[in-house]
Amino acid sequence: MTKPGPSTLDIAKATLLAPSGLDESSLQSVFGTILAHKADDADLYFQYNRSEGWTLEEGEVKNGSYSIDQGVGVRVVSGEKTAFAYADDITAEALDSAAKVTRAIAAAGGSQAVAAPKVREGRGLYAPIDPVSSLDDAQKVRILETVERMARAQDPRVKQVIGRLSGEYDVVLVARSDGTLAGDVRPLVHISVSVIVEHEGRREQGNAGGGGRFGYGYFTDEVLRGIAEEGVKQALVNLQARPAPAGVMSVVLGPGWPGILLHEAIGHGLEGDFNRKGTSAFSGRIGERVAAKGVTVIDDGTMPDRRGSLSIDDEGNTPGRNVLIEDGILRGYMQDSLNARLMGVEPTGNGRRESYASLPMPRMTNTYMLSGDKDPAEILASLDRGIYCVNFGGGEVDITSGKFVFSASEAWWVENGKMQYPVKGATLIGNGPEALTKVALIGNDLALDPGIGMCGKEGQSVPVGVGQPTLRIEGLTVGGTA
Repeated sequence: MTKPGPSTLDIAKATLLAPSGLDESSLQSVFGTILAHKADDADLYFQYNRSEGWTLEEGEVKNGSYSIDQGVGVRVVSGEKTAFAYADDITAEALDSAAKVTRAIAAAGGSQAVAAPKVREGRGLYAPIDPVSSLDDAQKVRILETVERMARAQDPRVKQVIGRLSGEYDVVLVARSDGTLAGDVRPLVHISVSVIVEHEGRREQGNAGGGGRFGYGYFTDEVLRGIAEEGVKQALVNLQARPAPAGVMSVVLGPGWPGILLHEAIGHGLEGDFNRKGTSAFSGRIGERVAAKGVTVIDDGTMPDRRGSLSIDDEGNTPGRNVLIEDGILRGYMQDSLNARLMGVEPTGNGRRESYASLPMPRMTNTYMLSGDKDPAEILASLDRGIYCVNFGGGEVDITSGKFVFSASEAWWVENGKMQYPVKGATLIGNGPEALTKVALIGNDLALDPGIGMCGKEGQSVPVGVGQPTLRIEGLTVGGTA
């Protein structure tokens, strides 16, 4: 019989506390210092991170990076005010110093009892493995050589292939003034390929990638071949692309990664901080219709091995499957502890931070729209004249107004329900909340992205997932080059 391995909390304590002679009683002492005056909340966030990156171009390693970082962040919250200090040295002295700095914000008027520790177990959504140490350097380079070789074999017009491989081993420990003690071990790997093709003097590019919370062993030949084929396909489609038309028209969005538009244009507006401050287009609208019937939007941090999933969030809370919009009705927001307390609701497990040197805030995990009942082919056939967006590149959104601009990396002009030719330079311009009300048809083909998403907010970046079925949206403005 195989004995169970150590828990993620045991691994976190052994990695983050034991080397400096710290233990749970040491954390109790820190909270004793912090809570010499009353505060609404306080937490300690310990982190050890080891990461690497490799870039292969023309069969040679052009770039390699490796880094180790560790530290602790100390936060005290009183009302809406937050005091925060961090140290890149995990010692009793560093903790005590940070604690004395942060307690200045706490309200005067007597001390506060330190709660007894209570262990909070995470969901165990991914194995507590270390991808960085799982293979030697030659094996990692071989993964990139394989995907490059596969891409070049697809078509003689492939002139250049750039492969990038990255891995991360992240160990965190969260201690809170309410006694919560939780740990997590978060693996993360990612591979991407950029393909440049050339024909009769014209050069175009395609990109593809994938990853998640697992080890490098995920990148089998079959997976690598799929990524190589997708990158080459996108580049060859762009090689045939004509200038995109411009105007207001119906748009069909493909399944999977096009959900990034949902994430940016709508998801950020459903985060608790923007709604507490009244700066979101969705503020104060719980229970109201904000989208067309059939539109159900979920943020789910509980999906095994997904890039945006978390066994615990960065405040020690347990993430959930949070229904944000149900059949077009706004049901709730994504919450961290601070904004949940100030809004009189429970945290939803969406407190996230980039590192120990960052403050937590409400952030998305894996955000997607549920399937409808339409055949994707039927949706495309319903389009008389318009754009079919298969894939997206970059985009941006104004949270306050909901206005967005997104560029399509693969798009087609459609007439009479048939794809006519690929178009280049198509951008979608609109308003997120308004676009939700213009969803006319929802496919039965929900797909998640392949594991490539990063989300930026207030200078912090965290991994996320997105997804959606095929959608038809009426009356979007398409900016083109024609």
